[in-house]
Amino acid sequence: MKTPDSARPAAAPPVSAAEGPRRGAALSLAAWKQFLAVARPYWLGEQKGQAWTLLVLLLVLMLVETRLAVLLNEQAGEMTSALAGREGGRFWQTVRACLLVLAFAVPVYALYYFMRDLFANQWRRWLTGRFLDGYLRERTYYSLGADGAIDNPDQRISEDINSFTGRSIHFLLVFIGALMQLVAFSAVLWSISQLLVGVLVVYALAGTVGALYLFGNPLIRLNFWQLRREADFRFNLMRLRENAESIAFYRGESQERARIDASFDGVFRNFARLIRKQCALNVFQRGFSQLTLVLPGMILAERVLAGQMEVGRAVQAAGAFTAVLGAVGVIVDNFESLSRFVAGIERLQALARLVLPDAGGTRGTAKTAAKAPRIQTLPAAHLSLDRLTLHPPQSDRVLVRELSLALRPGDALLITGESGCGKSSLLRAIAGLWCHGSGTIHRPALDQFFFLPQQPYLQAGTLRSQLAYPSPDSPLDDAALLEILDQVQLPRLAERVGGLDAVQDWEKLLSVGEQQRLAFARVLVHRPAIVVLDEATSALDSGSEAALYARLRDSGATLVSIAHRAAVLRHHTHVLHLMGEGRWESMEAGAYAFDGAAGRVRSSAGRPADIAA
Repeated sequence: MKTPDSARPAAAPPVSAAEGPRRGAALSLAAWKQFLAVARPYWLGEQKGQAWTLLVLLLVLMLVETRLAVLLNEQAGEMTSALAGREGGRFWQTVRACLLVLAFAVPVYALYYFMRDLFANQWRRWLTGRFLDGYLRERTYYSLGADGAIDNPDQRISEDINSFTGRSIHFLLVFIGALMQLVAFSAVLWSISQLLVGVLVVYALAGTVGALYLFGNPLIRLNFWQLRREADFRFNLMRLRENAESIAFYRGESQERARIDASFDGVFRNFARLIRKQCALNVFQRGFSQLTLVLPGMILAERVLAGQMEVGRAVQAAGAFTAVLGAVGVIVDNFESLSRFVAGIERLQALARLVLPDAGGTRGTAKTAAKAPRIQTLPAAHLSLDRLTLHPPQSDRVLVRELSLALRPGDALLITGESGCGKSSLLRAIAGLWCHGSGTIHRPALDQFFFLPQQPYLQAGTLRSQLAYPSPDSPLDDAALLEILDQVQLPRLAERVGGLDAVQDWEKLLSVGEQQRLAFARVLVHRPAIVVLDEATSALDSGSEAALYARLRDSGATLVSIAHRAAVLRHHTHVLHLMGEGRWESMEAGAYAFDGAAGRVRSSAGRPADIAA
């Protein structure tokens, strides 16, 4: 079926209050709750054994690495003291000790980062699968687009999840490592100078509070909007590529360039604000870190100059001071990355609320009023509609009002009416894609239906996979598949493309008419009980159209069609004419005739006829 503009995802729908970045969100309790909502199922679910095992291995590696770092700092101090005292034996002994420590430190360092990235990749695989399950289950991907509930869910799944898992592991280990470093080097620093410890605590607290106050909320908001606008820019470029032929025929390059320029202008302007704020943060961070080169020397200089402390001991204290400051100032050092991380969590949690029922939201749609009427769907042996009233999503407009009809096996219903009267919308309701309205649809299971839209969907893959779609494969052998291609008037297609297992860009290789014939071939492969056609023969000549309809009628399937050609009327048993504003009439096909001049259907009988139940 064609998808109207109202059912397509907008390039840049407005951000709801529930999704947008909240003031005060930076590193707040709300951000922490959002993080836990996304992360908790991995750590407490079926993958918890693997998750905690990998984390423990990483913590062991971090402990070893921290201990080796302390040893290297001690040996650096010893080396400096030996040089200052011109003690050759002590110096070379220290060099050998350093080389021994490095022999262990280098492989531990490499193994730590390997395990960290492996852990993040495993988590990403699991979390992506979880989101894809929710995104594809019950056609949630369609509901999100139809309701305009969220922008760019594809980008959130492909990029935001990757960022979330990688940065989560990174920051978890950074903070745990900072705690280890704090404990290990604080003992060293305390043994050298208690005054340094006091100065360090005051300095670190002042820097952290200053960073949060000056840069917290602005960076969160700017990073959130940067992610969103980058996604919108990429979406417009994708539209250009996917609709290249239509745009080329229209010569619409200037309009497309204007649209792309407008989206990129948003990217450019937001990033300009972001780099200005980032520049100020860089000045703050640089000054905060560079002062640590001076402070230990200023505090310990008097003792060194008085001969109360060796130079190497002062170097060791300076190293410990830098290490402890790095531990307590970890938020300042990582503030820009943390702000991007929190912005990504907001976007991912917004998607989770819509696609994951255990994330505190409503799957597949934006939250709607609890008492809003919805179309009910009940299982039945045959297709029938009982007092069906249909609205478009997010609209009170009535497309069909109180429609009742029933089809028997082998019946063929033709749906006609002016453009925009609700023909395709009715098919969407039958397919379960739209449920806005009231009444009841009785129907067999959807695996007994087959829907043929005007523009068939052709996936990437072999010709065999095109015929088997949506099943992964077909039980029919090659001879049967080739016979079906012949029945839909594509007798030499397999030979022309290189066989049933040839892989091609089918949308570019095949004309629209050939694509529609291939869609009919899928019907013959699957042999469904009910076939729904939405102008599925619009690109075919009248002879091909008649032959394909006759082949479907011979199969015994029940047909529900939308068409505007008078020639298709003879392939149907009944007609449903939608007259707009919810009005309709149904008659036997013999009582109807197409008005060729006006392109409308007129009744030759003058009164409705019931479709048999």
